[in-house]
Amino acid sequence: MKLSRKALRRLEKGGYRLVGKNKHSAVKICRWTKKSLLEEGICYKQKFYEDIHGIKSHRCLQMTPSLPFCDNKCVFCWRDVNLNSPYWEGPADDPSEILDEAIEAQRSLLSGFKGNPEANKEKWDEAQNPGLAAISLDGEPTLYPKLDGLIEECYRRDIVPFLVTNGLHPDRLEEIREPAQLYISTVAPDGKTYKKICRPLVSRAWEKLNQSLEVMQSFDCTKVLRLTMVKGWNMKDPSGYGELIKKVEPDFVEPKGYMFVGHSRKRLKMENMPTHEEIKNFGRALERETGYTITDESEPSRVVLLSAEN
Repeated sequence: MKLSRKALRRLEKGGYRLVGKNKHSAVKICRWTKKSLLEEGICYKQKFYEDIHGIKSHRCLQMTPSLPFCDNKCVFCWRDVNLNSPYWEGPADDPSEILDEAIEAQRSLLSGFKGNPEANKEKWDEAQNPGLAAISLDGEPTLYPKLDGLIEECYRRDIVPFLVTNGLHPDRLEEIREPAQLYISTVAPDGKTYKKICRPLVSRAWEKLNQSLEVMQSFDCTKVLRLTMVKGWNMKDPSGYGELIKKVEPDFVEPKGYMFVGHSRKRLKMENMPTHEEIKNFGRALERETGYTITDESEPSRVVLLSAEN
């Protein structure tokens, strides 16, 4: 699926930079990367996981190898889900080409900070060589046919690969080399809610997600379940989520509040965005259901971290 010129222009206007010969990959600077360069704070990923992986917000490469390809049209997604295609089409660029161009695009997008008197110059120098690849920007990365090679290429360059997946491709998870950290988006406590909020474009999506959760148990890397909470939609039934958590036994669980941004504003309302206190209360309910413990939080991102008992 090739994006139209109009769609490409809209993405570039929104801060995306498409990379690779076939333009199915993209980079966008995270606002927390900018904030870190300006000494205005760090993202919750660094706050939660720096001690494990040594990651820094200002050295994060937020990217995707599968920009137009995704098999869900989640109501809470900030992207234009009308661009989504559930099946890979056309040739796939090589991982080394994608990373080469992604890093160059990142440097170009950050170039203006070099002359900014408010920016930390040491951090800017370090940001020229990313230390973390958040493979999560857009689309579903497990649809990219050369994902295994992309993870390998990250390791080869001393870049920590974080992989975020919707869990609809358990067969691909069985094939790839393990990333440093694997997220599976687990955004419903039951199949009916899943179908309503994720609006899958493929059949048996709930069953495939549960298969991926079973595959996840065998991974040795850091395992995280991401729970994007949308008030009035899926912020319910902590016992249902608890059963999924107990089945997988991940290292961490992240209940995170939906943010009223981007294209999601056409599908949802401001009141669907939970407060940080509401997220904490839901986290406490999960504590009671699972035995996990809230060990950290980030109020600006409306997220809490639940950790497994040591």
